[in-house]
Amino acid sequence: MEFITAKTIISGYSENNSWFGNNYNLNIYKGCSHGCIYCDSRSECYRIDNFDRVRAKENALALIERELKSKRKKGVVGTGAMSDPYNPFEKEYKLTRGALELINRLGFGVSIATKSDLIIRDIDILKEISKHSPVLIKITVTAADDTLCKKIEPHVSTSSQRFEAIRELSRQGIFTGILMMPILPFIEDTDDNISRIIELAYQSRAKFIYPAFGVTLRQNQRDWYYKKLDEILPAVKEKYIENYGSSYECHSLKAKELWGLFQHKCNKYGILYKMDDIIRGYKDSYRNTQISLF
Repeated sequence: MEFITAKTIISGYSENNSWFGNNYNLNIYKGCSHGCIYCDSRSECYRIDNFDRVRAKENALALIERELKSKRKKGVVGTGAMSDPYNPFEKEYKLTRGALELINRLGFGVSIATKSDLIIRDIDILKEISKHSPVLIKITVTAADDTLCKKIEPHVSTSSQRFEAIRELSRQGIFTGILMMPILPFIEDTDDNISRIIELAYQSRAKFIYPAFGVTLRQNQRDWYYKKLDEILPAVKEKYIENYGSSYECHSLKAKELWGLFQHKCNKYGILYKMDDIIRGYKDSYRNTQISLF
């Protein structure tokens, strides 16, 4: 890992952000060493060279403290959209943990997306934040089977470890669910995989699952993805070329069928899956007393 200079670290305020109701976005790290074969952040438009090399922003915690103090409105700070806040270096440097401590002390909420079970290390701070502000944890799971998981996401917690993290976060009263995206066509878009993820989510007490039955591919991200497919799943690349050409959105050919199955099983188990319901689920208990903040 290396440190890079940065002038700012937190985005401006967004009143009605449709993506899980985030009001601010925070990215401490650039790049990621998890090695997921489909990562959109490899796309040329994001201008992150050598994406597998993790970079942290110099004086990140001082920047975060200064910027949070300058915000005129409280709100939910989202992190994990571009780079996982719980990459392996976080265990040593604890920058995400430090950011959570500042978020707690300065009275903000937090929304985290990750693939790592390292997040359970910070349950103590998440519980403190939840006493005054909304907390939402989104853990990505796209393969119920650990063997498949290790092929497509080779350097991160296995799916079974993530389900354990969901179970522990939920047990501690943290509003936690699953980002079931991307569901890779010809690899993960099977009835069995989707059904099993939902069943394991229910057993782990996940509050929600938000899905995407397909994957987006653009620029050098597509080249990387195809290269990895040739290494781990020979012949699958040809199915992509035949069915999608150079399309950005590669929807599963079974998307309609899978959506029906998904809705049925989520309704059966009482799992939320509509964005508005998820946002209300983790924010509503704070609206009566802090409506001006969130």
